[in-house]
Amino acid sequence: MEALISFSSLPKSPSFPNVPTTTNRRKNLSPHSSLLKDLYTRKQSPPKTRKPQHQNPPTKKHSLHEIIFKPLLHFISTTFTDADIPPYLDPNQVLSGNLSPVDELPPTACAVVEGSLPPCLAGAYVQNGPNPRFTPQPPYIFPDGDGMLHSLKISRRGDAVFCSRFIKTFKYTTEQGYGYPIFPNIVAYFCSNVTPLMILTAARVLLGQFNPFADGLGTANTSLSLIGGGLHALMETDLPYQVKITPEGEITTVGRHDFKSSNRYLTMTAHPKTDPDTGESFAFRYFVIPPFLTYFRIDSNGKKQRDVPIFSLKSPSYIHDFAVTKSHAIFPDPQIVIEPLQILRGKPVLRINGDKVPKLGVIRRDAEDEREMYWIDEPGMNLLHVVNAWDEDDGDTIVVVASNIQPVEHALEKLDLVHLSLEKIVIDAKTKKITMRSPLSALSLDFGVINPRYAQKKNRYVYVAVMEKMPRMVGLVKMDLSLPTGECTVGCRMYGAGCYGSEPIFVAREGAEEEDDGYLVTYVSNEKTQETHFVVMDAKSPNLEIVAAVKLPRRVPQGFHSIFVKETDLQTL
Repeated sequence: MEALISFSSLPKSPSFPNVPTTTNRRKNLSPHSSLLKDLYTRKQSPPKTRKPQHQNPPTKKHSLHEIIFKPLLHFISTTFTDADIPPYLDPNQVLSGNLSPVDELPPTACAVVEGSLPPCLAGAYVQNGPNPRFTPQPPYIFPDGDGMLHSLKISRRGDAVFCSRFIKTFKYTTEQGYGYPIFPNIVAYFCSNVTPLMILTAARVLLGQFNPFADGLGTANTSLSLIGGGLHALMETDLPYQVKITPEGEITTVGRHDFKSSNRYLTMTAHPKTDPDTGESFAFRYFVIPPFLTYFRIDSNGKKQRDVPIFSLKSPSYIHDFAVTKSHAIFPDPQIVIEPLQILRGKPVLRINGDKVPKLGVIRRDAEDEREMYWIDEPGMNLLHVVNAWDEDDGDTIVVVASNIQPVEHALEKLDLVHLSLEKIVIDAKTKKITMRSPLSALSLDFGVINPRYAQKKNRYVYVAVMEKMPRMVGLVKMDLSLPTGECTVGCRMYGAGCYGSEPIFVAREGAEEEDDGYLVTYVSNEKTQETHFVVMDAKSPNLEIVAAVKLPRRVPQGFHSIFVKETDLQTL
């Protein structure tokens, strides 16, 4: 198929429609996309839009304190809005373009409009991402939306069925009962000066409207992971939610899951690491009181093992991801810090500490305590996502490939100015020093993936999304790590002006022996034509040639992380 855009050029930033009021926001759902060139010029009918959900009548009888809380919330939010709310916290600004939400969609058959789907794609490609069920009150930031899964289930015959469903979290089901949002927009609260809203949330908890310690308040909107034979949707402010995909392509929520833990815990990273050889998974959680970091393992049967508290981390930090090799676990300690007492001063809880020197913490993967853990100072290292990590020289050398936030000062308020530098980091485990740190490209790159067979092992090829404005992915590059840094890009495909992809996933061809013998799959949405396609690319070709495309029944909003689940694994969920 003809390349959509030249190898070296990047599309200009698209302009997004203004959304003047909360009431008519969903009437301005921005277009989504056709990837294929011949569909660009075809005339499209406008999409169906969703009426503002805050107008829905509540289905649950309101108690006296709810009659009080609702007008209080409206008053505080309105006051906050009138106080010149910044654009990055204004839902009218945030939920525009392909970030605007959509309704659920039951399993719907799709047409293969280009090529044919390879047999190795029998299974399901699933994207997770924020999609607010109700019109949110300010302050609101994109990661605060309710989790929604967008699944394309493919049979061995090449039939495709698409489905979109909310993850039925405690937050979602509770707000469904009331008919409007009552839970805090927790990320936005941490990033802004909203002490009155936090006090109101505390009052709701004290009066028993909801109990975040027993039931959680997360949205499960960040990622997906196969752990202990189950498929889980994750967000780091809560425990995972187990989900299933039926043979008919329906998505169902099983429930909140603690992996049969004998000890109560409240949260877990959205980025656990699973060893493809042993089946065991590794995870962590961070918190605002000591221990600020806790590391733990989940065995291959899905049973959580005992905690390893990390008291050597002296203050709470925003630790989004970590790295795991066959011998080590590596934790970043970035300049993004959490200071809960700032609430008392009317200041954001989450902030950038420019005076802090970031660190990497290294611990044995099988450690039972932190006695042998060490921390390495490394100025300017604020890791966001880890692509892969492995040991060399019998464990004396550790290699990590990860994206680094530059400059970190813009990480919370000016994401459009952030550059994500994909870096190769080499640690000498004997001297406990970083011996090499090299950027792999001048492009802003994130959401990197590999052939999953090479997780926690030395790999050669990395496939990474080209970022325009976080979280918008405008293209995809293939990198060969055996080549010199700065010269390792060996394949590229840009999606075209106004087109945005989801996190790519590598799926190996049946019987493949070479590491890059397989396909890259992603959703590509076009804001102009209001269409989304599931796109299959040949991972070995220099231009990542498109070999098949499926037209989806409606637009898929921009999300975060994705997964491909093989048909054999779907059958055992």
